[in-house]
Amino acid sequence: MKIAVCVKAVPDTETKIALAADKKNIDFAGVRFIASPYDEFAIEEALKTKEKLGGETTVFSLGGPECTDVLRDALARGIDSAVHLSDPDFANLDTLSSAKVLAAAIKDGGFDLVFVGHTGSGGDNSQVPSMLAELLGWAQTTMVVKFETDGTTFKAEREIEGAHEIVQGSLPVLISAQKGLNEPRYPGIKGVMAARRKEIAVKDAAALGVKGTVGGANVKVKIKEMLMPPERPQGKKIEGDPDAQVKELVSLLRSEAHVL
Repeated sequence: MKIAVCVKAVPDTETKIALAADKKNIDFAGVRFIASPYDEFAIEEALKTKEKLGGETTVFSLGGPECTDVLRDALARGIDSAVHLSDPDFANLDTLSSAKVLAAAIKDGGFDLVFVGHTGSGGDNSQVPSMLAELLGWAQTTMVVKFETDGTTFKAEREIEGAHEIVQGSLPVLISAQKGLNEPRYPGIKGVMAARRKEIAVKDAAALGVKGTVGGANVKVKIKEMLMPPERPQGKKIEGDPDAQVKELVSLLRSEAHVL
């Protein structure tokens, strides 16, 4: 069985974000990148499936130099091989273009399963998984919290509004992972050392056969401007005895907050 995992490099949640000069991206200086948290569930499910049925796992990441540490982290967790999809044409892609690049990298690899996080932190639009499945011509199941396969068929439990849904079908299939699917493992020292020695394959637009079809004028959705969220106003501390505090709070809720 051949299993692919798609991983997005995103800023560490503890990183202080600053905007780049053009206000169309963040300033990457000093930013530590990690795998999008939902992608960790995808990595773990790929590893669990390989441990059960055997086979080979490959991780793909699309982007610039920030992808290297993320790919090595996946290798350290136990993924067999890594592919970095890197090209100047891949800068600032929209979701459809991203899906096209990933599909070009995966389609001829003989894969039976593709695991992805249900959304990539930062974009949070959950569009790439479904687009990728459609471009591959595969079945798909999104927001999966339970998964099993015998190597030929699959059964997945997914979250829907107010309930869970059971989906069954035949491989190949794309699965987008939701929190609760599993408990991701963390790399040990032995895995980290082994990952440092592994080669990361790099494929550009020409190697993937997408030169001139993604990026630039082919991008249909572009970021016009990024803005930092407004600073939260400081809270007010109400002094006095409890009765006075309650009266003052009610007055403020009525006159300033306009909720009464």
